[in-house]
Amino acid sequence: MSHKYFGTDGIRGKANQHPMTAEFSLKIGMAIGAKFINKEYKNRVVIGKDTRLSGYIIESALTSGLTAIGMDVFLVGPTPTPAISMLTKSMRADIGIMISASHNPYYDNGIKIFNNDGSKLSDDDQYDIEKYIDSNLDKYLAKSNELGRAIRIEDANNRYIEFVKSTFLRNLSLKNLKIIIDCANGAAYKVAPQILWELGADVIAINNKPDGYNINHNCGSTNISNLSQAVIDNNADIGIALDGDADRLAVVDENGSQISGDKLIAIISERLHDEGKLNRDIVVATQMSNMALEEYLNYRGISLIRANVGDRNVVNEMKKCQSNFGGEQSGHMILSDYSITGDALVAALKILEFMIVSKAKSSKINNIFIPYPQKLINISYDKKDNNPLDIIEFREYINSQNSKLAENGRIFARKSGTENLIRILVECKSDRALNEICHKINKYIKKLL
Repeated sequence: MSHKYFGTDGIRGKANQHPMTAEFSLKIGMAIGAKFINKEYKNRVVIGKDTRLSGYIIESALTSGLTAIGMDVFLVGPTPTPAISMLTKSMRADIGIMISASHNPYYDNGIKIFNNDGSKLSDDDQYDIEKYIDSNLDKYLAKSNELGRAIRIEDANNRYIEFVKSTFLRNLSLKNLKIIIDCANGAAYKVAPQILWELGADVIAINNKPDGYNINHNCGSTNISNLSQAVIDNNADIGIALDGDADRLAVVDENGSQISGDKLIAIISERLHDEGKLNRDIVVATQMSNMALEEYLNYRGISLIRANVGDRNVVNEMKKCQSNFGGEQSGHMILSDYSITGDALVAALKILEFMIVSKAKSSKINNIFIPYPQKLINISYDKKDNNPLDIIEFREYINSQNSKLAENGRIFARKSGTENLIRILVECKSDRALNEICHKINKYIKKLL
């Protein structure tokens, strides 16, 4: 059963177009209130946002909907997504809401919702909210004497700064490191440089002047060219790029070369393992992670379990196998001893700890293993109900090719959570084998579709 409004990471769309309009955001706020209201006490909701201009519209509409149902709303302004997860728990709130479209351009926006423990909503909760959205919400309106209040919290970012710093070992300092931090003109434009500076680093912040339109524009974790150049020009030790809401990161070494997400997973895993802090010596990654990562972790005495793509799926698998660390190739890193959602700054500090303790340059991380060649094939289709993965012949073909590859490679096909696309990841131990299998798949697809 597919969702009507929720995607892989909340509700998302073009700003001022359905579902990201003031009118529909009001409904979303009312629906959240109707789902989670508890008449025995006054419910609390924490709302944060990134730096998109449209955040003002959605913030006001959500606040109106929630207070109309009878919930008190705490507004914290621009702050990272993981800060909302943390504040929801620390303020004993019932719900946390982040207004952000993550790494998307300014003209998109979205609504991410967190439970009282700081985790993202379950599918069942999302289905319930969708039912409330489509129902007669007027019957859930509070009486005049039971309306909620909207309260602005001025020190939210300072609370988050102290939280992030507390995850860094107290006997260590960043005083000998020069760090370039690319804030993506997003939610962490204030807190990220401040955290690194307070821990002693020589910090150079770039893309830290948001204007409502420049979030993620030619910067941040999805476009590291400026960061790489800044690292080289300033002779920095490492460069760290955040996305618009700072729940994922990209890293470049002192040579300006990007360190893949899989290598970041490997080095954080190794760090936790060496400290005896990796629960059950298990790490959770996704189907997109390279086979070389799995081999490297196994060599280090660490098991890798794969989840479906999406940080929510990674978290669910971590809970099942009782692991306290998981990550995605895209840069989401979840260290559940500190936060149950992706936190780019907490992950960055673990990487910096490794550099300090091992007295290593950041390029050492880039050399820990050689990834196997991968290619991604995208298949577009015209309607949601015209999914090639629903064709038995297509699934059987993918399975047969996987069987032929055996331990020499793998093929993983999945539906995109945001577009009418099937994404096929092909991975082989040699470029020649990779090119051959990709050619065969493309030829087969043309004939089938």
